[in-house]
Amino acid sequence: MLNFYILLPAHPFQSIQKALRNCGSTVILNKFGFFSFILMFNFFIAFHLVMCYNISYETICSEADVMAESNEMYKKKTADKNNRPQFPKRAVITGGMPYGNKTLHFGHVGGVFVFADVYARFLRDRIGKENVIFVSGTDCYGSPIAEGYRKACAEQGFTGTIRDYVQRNHDAQKKTLDDYDISLDLFGASALGDTAEWHNKVSDAFIRKLYEMGHLKKISTAQFYDEKAGMFLNGRQVIGKCPVQGCQSEKGYADECDLGHQYNPINLIDPKSTLTGETPVMKDVVNWYFKLPDYNDLLKEMASEMEKQDNIRPVVTKTVKEFLEPPVIYIMNDYMDTYKELAPQMAEHELIVEPKKTSFTIVFKELSQRDDACKLLNEHHVRFREGKTLVPFRLTGNIEWGVPAPELEGEKGLTVWVWPESLWAPISFTVAYLASQGRDTEEWRKYWCDPDAKVYQFIGQDNIYFYCVAQTAMWMSFQGEKLEDMSPTDTKGHLTMPVPVANHHILFLDKKASSSGSVKPPMAADLLDYYTAEQLRMHWLGLGLGMRSVSFQPKPLNPNAKPEDSDPVTKEGFLLSNVFNRVIRTCFYDVQKYYDGVMPVGEVSESVIADSEKAILEYERFMYKTEFHQVTYVLDSYIRKASKYMAKAKSEADKSDDDALRRRYLIDTFHMIKTAAVLLHPLAPKGTEMVRDYMNLDESVWSWDHIFDTLQTICGGDRKLKFLEPKVDFFKRHPSQFKAE
Repeated sequence: MLNFYILLPAHPFQSIQKALRNCGSTVILNKFGFFSFILMFNFFIAFHLVMCYNISYETICSEADVMAESNEMYKKKTADKNNRPQFPKRAVITGGMPYGNKTLHFGHVGGVFVFADVYARFLRDRIGKENVIFVSGTDCYGSPIAEGYRKACAEQGFTGTIRDYVQRNHDAQKKTLDDYDISLDLFGASALGDTAEWHNKVSDAFIRKLYEMGHLKKISTAQFYDEKAGMFLNGRQVIGKCPVQGCQSEKGYADECDLGHQYNPINLIDPKSTLTGETPVMKDVVNWYFKLPDYNDLLKEMASEMEKQDNIRPVVTKTVKEFLEPPVIYIMNDYMDTYKELAPQMAEHELIVEPKKTSFTIVFKELSQRDDACKLLNEHHVRFREGKTLVPFRLTGNIEWGVPAPELEGEKGLTVWVWPESLWAPISFTVAYLASQGRDTEEWRKYWCDPDAKVYQFIGQDNIYFYCVAQTAMWMSFQGEKLEDMSPTDTKGHLTMPVPVANHHILFLDKKASSSGSVKPPMAADLLDYYTAEQLRMHWLGLGLGMRSVSFQPKPLNPNAKPEDSDPVTKEGFLLSNVFNRVIRTCFYDVQKYYDGVMPVGEVSESVIADSEKAILEYERFMYKTEFHQVTYVLDSYIRKASKYMAKAKSEADKSDDDALRRRYLIDTFHMIKTAAVLLHPLAPKGTEMVRDYMNLDESVWSWDHIFDTLQTICGGDRKLKFLEPKVDFFKRHPSQFKAE
């Protein structure tokens, strides 16, 4: 039995890089910024890119901005052995939970899971795999799943239960994640198996504790009701237009849009039932809500703290602050006279009229005051939009397919709304994982509540509201019954504040794609018909999604691609399959030719040690800051430097047939191979494991306890290597890429 208590008063620019190298450049990001390079060679380079590589001028300018920005970040702080980032003693990594009504598209894997997996693998190497738990799972409940199941039965002939429907999709999701080498310790499901049992227990305990501490409020609100279908409508069973000012969402649902904006259901514009197409009526229902607006000041304090942390991205704090504004209403200027007539009936507010704007603004002190004003405006058919602000966070609903909610104050038959239960689901999954390993389930506190531990949550930018506003406030609420007893920094042994790692949108052929939108994304499994998992992993990591939205441009799926165009997706992978493969093979074949397969071990040259330490420290710094595109730049530079060194040193040894020179080049290059393999291990696990196997090294080589060690220290003497047959690749290319040639 789980006792749940909280200690009480306790990308495309990569193509440009390639093109620039082919124009004669060997240094892109290490010492000179890309933008500086363009200034030096602007006409020739731009002309060459446009004419020879089919890269538009607009793309050149855009990617120059990305590189210039990356360079400034790259140069801000010099890596130093005496000033290294501090990592936690234990860590939980979570990946956003995919809905159980679909298989995984490229955005799930390339926008979230690959990044979470790389960080989990890195931390296992950095702090010990026994100290890291990586969990995620299928989000089984809620209206998207209920609606998906209804359509599957009505339109696709599905005959199983809703649980069967979710199980089918869960199994497909897990297979795709396995195919992409996503190394989850547990990929659970909120409605299936042992994880469901634990999740029900945690959900019940979580809500009861919030209620006992006085953080919940029972609110009667109007809910959509389809009279023709004879049922209440939840979530995606209603479709309309988001009422939040400035929202660009294609779809507004019952009380939130597909961009995560929250609003009062009564303000949804032009609502329609997805069941019958009828306009639903509103009926009053009672639900439990978390008192989120009370946490405005604490969340402002949290946002200020986030701004000081260099491993939290600007998009997070920017988005959080947008929801901490006072309650406002934007009204079209055409209704100014009507507003003036109604204003005396409204609570005290501020009127803001700005020249050249098509609307004016009224600002209230309290959310309830704005709600009353919205009701009044609706009654008089006034067109308006709401501004982002904190609203009570709904915890329960009346949809049948959901986690049972505890019975409180006689309210029976409620289920937990899918969003809040998905926020604490990773805790449930952590408990389930510990139970599956025969460990004490109460150990979850060592990962979620201990100040020596960290939780890293990998999400998309659309979900920042839920993970960084609603979740943050709920986590703080366990610190006490009074707001003055709470702090976002001194958590007093309660739930610690997770580190959110939010990526911007990954576009598809320059457009935002979604399963429910007009532009459909490619399925992640289908991409493996054209690329290896490691090629896609390397490409997505290099896109710079932590900085801005970037387009995924796979040539086989791009109708505008020409036969002569290079495929931007393969560039990062070719660094491994072409350059690094050649370095490794050359050294192996020389060891087999000259030393009977025994790798010479000895003292490494000082310059090679210095270059290796520099790469290690820069890599570590960028990993700490979750700047994965910078990590790929460090690896690109280091591997190419190793290739250049090897080619020159081997040539000198071969020309003179000097054994001492040959041993020197092999000792130095194998040190660089070992260093590059360790740094690449989280990014390209299969290829690097093959390198380790052929070098006859045990798994301890991945540990950062030995990151600066030479092979002489690790091996103690010369090491017999596994025999390497001709033309063996450590890092593979997809078979279709050979056919294309």
